[in-house]
Amino acid sequence: MIRGVLFDAGGVLTRPVGGRWNPRHDFESVVVRHHPEVDTARFPEAIAAGQRFLDAGETTPVRADYHRAVLVVLGVAEPTPALLTELEAPPSGPVVELYPDVPRTLERLHAAGIRMSVVSDNWAGLEAGLDGLGIAHFFAGFVVSELMGCTKPDPRMYAAGSALIDLPPHECLFVDDDPELVAAAVALGYRGVALVRDGEPPSGAGWVRTLDALATRWAPALPPASGSSSCAAPPSS
Repeated sequence: MIRGVLFDAGGVLTRPVGGRWNPRHDFESVVVRHHPEVDTARFPEAIAAGQRFLDAGETTPVRADYHRAVLVVLGVAEPTPALLTELEAPPSGPVVELYPDVPRTLERLHAAGIRMSVVSDNWAGLEAGLDGLGIAHFFAGFVVSELMGCTKPDPRMYAAGSALIDLPPHECLFVDDDPELVAAAVALGYRGVALVRDGEPPSGAGWVRTLDALATRWAPALPPASGSSSCAAPPSS
């Protein structure tokens, strides 16, 4: 019996304004304002280097180190504190937004008595960001990789998420947009489902296209949400 859900954040609950997670959508304009001499044609190369830097670590690095890895490719080997501070400060507009199906899904799961937490490879400040989007109150707590010192699929990430809702793994459903991270959760005894909003679905794994389908599957006593779709495949056991 499923009594709790562990949600990933990015790609499940939120999407980036402008379509890019890292760096933030106004990164180029901030850098050029501080360093107008930068060759703007090198931004794609620099951003790719930053992603490799993120992928190479076993935990989420501090944001300033990530920005330094991007800036050095642009020829900014010693960024000023003013530039780093502006890149780490909240931008003038929102960085992320909710997927339309998120609020109604969380409402339905909450009404069904499902306990929920967030388990995310993310920087500190995630809770405040979700609070600003009006959904933080649905969750018992937040497991954030920068604060944990490890990233998924480290078992400590999943264990911390289920501990927050005081449930054993077999009573928890883990939801992520990365099927490999779902498979890792299943290997640890959790139920798992991949949220595949676009593209080819994974083979041999439970998946859904929308969170509406997730709520319909796990809160069947509630009326279906308007415009919801059915579960494409049963979640993994």
